[in-house]
Formats: sequence, C-alpha cells, structure tokens
Amino acid sequence: MQYLLLIYSDEKQWAKQSEAERSAMLQEYTNFSQSVARSGHLRGGNELHPTSKALTVRVRNKKQALTDGPFAETKEQLGGYYLIEAKDQDEAVAIAARIPSARVGCIEVRPIIPHEIPSV
Repeated sequence: MQYLLLIYSDEKQWAKQSEAERSAMLQEYTNFSQSVARSGHLRGGNELHPTSKALTVRVRNKKQALTDGPFAETKEQLGGYYLIEAKDQDEAVAIAARIPSARVGCIEVRPIIPHEIPSV
C-alpha cells in the first residue's frame, strides 16, 4: 500500500536558523532519503517552495478566483512530501517518524487511493 507523508513545519523558524543549522538538517534529509530509497520504500517525493510562491485557485459560480499564498493561515506549512510503499500503516508511521522535520513540526501519514491514469 502507498502512503503520502506530508511534512509540515513553520517556515519562519526555518528562515531564522543559521546556515550551519539548515545545512545539518538538509544533510539529515539526504541521509533519510537515501535510506528509504535503499530499503525499497521510496516511490517519490519533493521539497516545496515556500508558501510565498504558492497560488490558490477557487472556482465559484463558474468564475475562477486566484489568490496568493496558501488557502489558510496556519502555524505550520506544507513543506514537502514523500510517497512511500509500506506493508501497513504501522510501517508507514515508523518511516514517517524518521523524517527530520518530525522533531520540529509534524508529518501527516495519509494512505493513497490508487486510480488509473486516463489515456489520452
């Protein structure tokens, strides 16, 4: 079964860290990513740009509205994700707990509902 591990943390705290602290965290992420890839669990993942680069699209009454930033103001922002394969939710949670940002933010573990990609 596949799970999406959504990484939430406070962007402002990241910006306040020293270059050495950010470098150390990025190295931890590299180590984690390599470990999960070697174990065969990794299916994909990416870091996201800060919410200042995000756009939110809404369609109401057939009219499109576009706003800057995330859809809601929150203390923690979505900063990235991993798509993993795990035998069950317990294994997915154990992998999520190893993500470096779990120490300063939170990791949402969400099962994927697979769908076929439509042919064109």
